[in-house]
Amino acid sequence: MGSLRDKLIRNLNDVELETSARAPVYDGTRSGGVTGPREGTVAQKLGAGFDIVPPGKRSCPYHFHYAQEEMFVILEGEGTLRVAGEMIPIRAGDVIDIPPGPEYPHQIINTSEAPLKYLSISTQEFPEICEYPDSGKYLAYTRTRGPLLQGGRMHRADTDLDYWDGEA
Repeated sequence: MGSLRDKLIRNLNDVELETSARAPVYDGTRSGGVTGPREGTVAQKLGAGFDIVPPGKRSCPYHFHYAQEEMFVILEGEGTLRVAGEMIPIRAGDVIDIPPGPEYPHQIINTSEAPLKYLSISTQEFPEICEYPDSGKYLAYTRTRGPLLQGGRMHRADTDLDYWDGEA
């Protein structure tokens, strides 16, 4: 089952990073999960990822969560927090709290000339729905076993079905 250290501690220098690029706007490197619900750990309600966003790029689309709270800890660099229709400068040392709900859609943008590095921390509440105001999409997902987005579905409001559609 692993040692107590393996269950409780991970080091940022040891996590595997994955690059996710969607030219021309989105790019970044992200850990698959620094802490939180995963094989061999004990945490179930809190998770964290490590993000590195290149200059001029965004890590993810503008969105908000209906269930999960998020916190971002800016470790290195500068950028802009797009939140609730405003553009707010951010820099190393900032700790950003984002509650769930439509009042705080958010996105982190690297508006500087150097990499922007931060921790993404969130409550792991499922099922979850994310809404993307710029594109009119909704993502409904849960964590069953295995990958986080297993069982997730992306939709747009204009493809909404009637409650009784397909029922006998």
